[in-house]
Amino acid sequence: MCWSETADLVAGAGITAVGVASVTLAARRPRDLPLAALPLLLGLHQIIEAAVWHHDGGTGPATVAWAVIALPLLPLWVPAAVLCSAPPSARRRLLVPLAAGIATAATLTYVLAARTVTAGIRGHTVGYSLGLPQAQLIVAGYLLATIGSLLLSGDRGLVLFGVLVAVGAAVSVVLWRQEYISTWCAFAAVCSVVLLRWVVSRRPPRRASRPCGDPSEGP
Repeated sequence: MCWSETADLVAGAGITAVGVASVTLAARRPRDLPLAALPLLLGLHQIIEAAVWHHDGGTGPATVAWAVIALPLLPLWVPAAVLCSAPPSARRRLLVPLAAGIATAATLTYVLAARTVTAGIRGHTVGYSLGLPQAQLIVAGYLLATIGSLLLSGDRGLVLFGVLVAVGAAVSVVLWRQEYISTWCAFAAVCSVVLLRWVVSRRPPRRASRPCGDPSEGP
């Protein structure tokens, strides 16, 4: 979420560009592709919210698309992606956040199908309303699935990514509740760059080319 239509468009375009670079660099490691593609999803999310701003909120297709990504898709995507890239030693414990993500995504999908999500412009923020039942339990499952999977990954780069997401989410929620300004897009941009660096660190080293006429090459 950003503080204006223009900010959402700019942030979305930048995050999407980072996502393209991330996916390109991860092409040789298919297991890393779901995580590498996360900035693409986040960038698309920001661009969709620009359309929500443009239409002054409401209950239209942009609002529904925003909610589908934010609610059922992310808590399923993130733990599944972390599980794909995690070392074998971490996979058993990562089944816990994955199970939480499946349950949370299933619940939120049902709620989205049964109720109408609405968006409203509140100063420099967009507020979304769905009327979630057992909201605290759903939020706990959401956080376990997303941030919890990153912190339990056993990978230093992903743990750092998880810490940044946690801090960014906490700050954004505080400012959003005050209806002051939405700042998640800025944190999403920083987190996407951190994820890009993680992808770069995972690339296998290139083999040094042998000079022409090296005796070890044989005849």
